[in-house]
Amino acid sequence: MSASVAVYRNIYTEDQFRQSYGTEVARSERLRDKLAERCRCSRAAWLHLLRERVPIFSWLPKYKLRKWILGDTIAGLTVGILHIPQGMAFALLTSVAPIYGLYTSFFPVILYMLFGTGHHVSTGTFAVLSLMTGSVVEQLVPSPLQLNSSSTEEADFEAQRIGVASAIAFLSGVMMICMFCLQLGFLSTYLSEPIVKAFTSAAAFHVTVSQLQSMLGLRLPRFTGTFSLFKTLASVLENLPLTNLAELVISLVCLVVLVPVKEVNTRFRHRLRTPIPVEILTVITATAIAYAFSLDSRYDIEIVGTIPAGFPQPQLPALDKLPLVARDTVAITFVGYAVSVSLAMIYADKHGYSIHPNQELLAHGISNTVSSLFTCFPSSATLATTNILESAGGYTQLTDKYLCSLLSSQAVLACINVTSLRQMFLQFKDLPDLWRISKIDFVVWLVTWLAVVVLNVDLGLAIGVVFSMVTVICRTQRADCSVLGRASNTEIYRPIENNNKCCEVPGVKILTYNGPIYYGNRSFFREAMTRLLSLTPERIRSIEKARKARERRDRDAIPTVESGVANTSFSSENEFFKSADSEVQVALIDCSSVNFVDVAGAKLFIQMCTECQKVGIRLYLANCNERVLKILTSSGLMNYMNPQHIFVTVHDAVVYIEQQKVKSLMDFFLIFQKTLGDDYGFFAFN
Repeated sequence: MSASVAVYRNIYTEDQFRQSYGTEVARSERLRDKLAERCRCSRAAWLHLLRERVPIFSWLPKYKLRKWILGDTIAGLTVGILHIPQGMAFALLTSVAPIYGLYTSFFPVILYMLFGTGHHVSTGTFAVLSLMTGSVVEQLVPSPLQLNSSSTEEADFEAQRIGVASAIAFLSGVMMICMFCLQLGFLSTYLSEPIVKAFTSAAAFHVTVSQLQSMLGLRLPRFTGTFSLFKTLASVLENLPLTNLAELVISLVCLVVLVPVKEVNTRFRHRLRTPIPVEILTVITATAIAYAFSLDSRYDIEIVGTIPAGFPQPQLPALDKLPLVARDTVAITFVGYAVSVSLAMIYADKHGYSIHPNQELLAHGISNTVSSLFTCFPSSATLATTNILESAGGYTQLTDKYLCSLLSSQAVLACINVTSLRQMFLQFKDLPDLWRISKIDFVVWLVTWLAVVVLNVDLGLAIGVVFSMVTVICRTQRADCSVLGRASNTEIYRPIENNNKCCEVPGVKILTYNGPIYYGNRSFFREAMTRLLSLTPERIRSIEKARKARERRDRDAIPTVESGVANTSFSSENEFFKSADSEVQVALIDCSSVNFVDVAGAKLFIQMCTECQKVGIRLYLANCNERVLKILTSSGLMNYMNPQHIFVTVHDAVVYIEQQKVKSLMDFFLIFQKTLGDDYGFFAFN
């Protein structure tokens, strides 16, 4: 191959480059000085902290009234109309009275407007959180077999249930505030997009199945724990003969009306200034018909009943239940935060602004803690209303103001939940694209979906997260180790298996490992290096045996011209180019893709270095980042290899090696000339 490429600069090792271009390491400050610097108070620092912790003071002064006010007003009113039936619907999923769904759609919204950083996020009731909370409520306050609705027993029963649900919201908020103090917002990164989509899609099945009994007019207990979906299905099928035909007809009529209109809203959302408020229209119509014809008394149809006016009085939730709900609240907290911050990030990326995950923890923590004092259950960002709020033209959190002014009015509604989950079911159509893009992500989606459907919502989510992390570990364990070749007349090096016109540098094996080197994959890295450099134990033993035999012969032999010249000048940089045991004289490892090395990986480098020396191969490194180089140096690798053999780039190392080859050859000729020329008077080299 051609070697005509020239480097029009000095060849840099890492030490030389650091001396020429590095910066001096600043004197490390004492911890007391750092804390004192952070605790200094000033007017500017207080204003910065206020804007950071209460973001409304940051974006409200910059509000573009003429440009944004119309969009925010329309979007707020549109989402507010949707929040009425959705809030009541998800209250029944939580196993509490529908009025508490309205409260949960009011108080958290106001608080998130003050503290949240997502401009297009709609907070309130969320089906998945409601279902998870309802499971806990059903466990601690199960429905009695007989309940006289005309007595105070029903009021006490509802008070116990909302007390438990509010306790979950209170504890969830406290957990989020504690996570904010510990700066644990990064935990949201462990929920990848396939996990979130699979989780919400599978949770939609749980919500739908849980609503079958209401749609059929059956009075069945709610099942909780693993396999609850199948237990509920079996119970519904077993009680099908008891179906209330009147409620079945009402459900079918509502579905026939809701599904087509929602499809129209979706397909023509760019042409419609506001979506058709089919949910609230259906609720009003159904309420009027039920009241006019007394369907509850004539056909035994279960109705919502009277909705109390005004706001609830502040009261403490059932704090004595906190130890009993703590374990389930952890899962509810993580799910609520993960969904909220994921939605906020999606729309922030779409509209070109940023959110702060830790501030989102504070916003949702305060929302849940304070709203729990007003008989609210856990809240979060919601999928359906966030999508509608953004598509309806909302610009800022000011849409929440209009939403709340609408929700403060009184509402009576009937509950149909299934149609609000339509977008979650439609996520199945993304699976072919996911399979085409990444089969591993497809498997993560499938495993998460099956785990949530078959087992339970919280357990399935945990399995999905763990499985996703296992796939990452497996991918780092099985990272590729490739041999690099150089493109002719360039300084570009690429894997030769994918670039057949790139050729290896003679005598130099350039290797690259595309992943970290740590305790989990050190055996795979060693196996790849052994295979590519032929560092088998048998070969090492045979070469060591031959070397020892040669050393014994050299000690016993008398140096003469006939038997050869005893030369000890090749003990350092030149001797390794004379290896007769292998064509590979240098192993150069490109560390550009090695993002970190742990102690086990550093010890493996030392072991590889000693084994290479045993077979006459010198080890070089290139493209090491600062962190990797620091760990290798601290581990003692420089005791086994020359520090001047660590280069800034692969090409620097290759040019240096080729220069050493030429220098070695010239030194050999000079010594040969000197020895033979002086003794015999010929072979005079110029």
